[in-house]
Amino acid sequence: MRWPSEAVWEQVVAQLPGFTVEVLPEIDSSNSELMRRARAGQLDPVLLVAERQSAGRGRLGRAWQARPGDSLTFSFGRLLAPQDWSGLSLAVGVALAGALHPDLRLKWPNDLWLGERKLAGILVETAAAPAPTPAPAQGRYAVVGVGINLAVPAADGLSTAPAGLRELLPGIEAGDALLRVAGALASALAAFEAGGFAPFQARFQALDLLAGRPLQLSDGTSGSGAGVRGDGALLVQTAGGTVAVTSAEVSVRPA
Repeated sequence: MRWPSEAVWEQVVAQLPGFTVEVLPEIDSSNSELMRRARAGQLDPVLLVAERQSAGRGRLGRAWQARPGDSLTFSFGRLLAPQDWSGLSLAVGVALAGALHPDLRLKWPNDLWLGERKLAGILVETAAAPAPTPAPAQGRYAVVGVGINLAVPAADGLSTAPAGLRELLPGIEAGDALLRVAGALASALAAFEAGGFAPFQARFQALDLLAGRPLQLSDGTSGSGAGVRGDGALLVQTAGGTVAVTSAEVSVRPA
């Protein structure tokens, strides 16, 4: 498979000096690899593509299944020092959806959906920079993992029916999709560092899959989606009033 590594690098390096692009034929998990590097003191900005992952991960430790050629899996790592980390996965979702296709919607807190089916997932992890760190190396090393279905995968064992980007963009390959999203993701991370989630709130609201829909939370709470707060918290209108949901451990599904 041919990858547009140089074109991706050219999109990003001007706003992120020292940036590199790597493509590995196989690895356990691109997120795990960048987290290992960060803990060992490797804090340079990098986009790491995995053609195949033997132990891809999603939120709450769930496995992410992906076949080479039928999906795009990569992780973007860089030092980040926002005043507030809340809502980072939502900001990433806004950037990805905007770069891929206008028909995509966002399901709080970290999924891209096509209709009633999941097309892509986001996994954000951070690592403390080893001490002592040089003057510019403040904040934490953020690793943003992205998995995008290109073809529709088998639904066996999945709690949510899957979708594929080729339903919207016939014939698109992994390299094409990477070229669409890399620059947008880099810009979104810079904007988030400068202003937090608030600058993304209106765009998220416009793409919010859960707004106005009946919801059932894993803690037993039920209500309807009422948008998101300026810090990225999900708002749920219940019989007892509006509840703000912030925990990443809460699973939210349309009732």
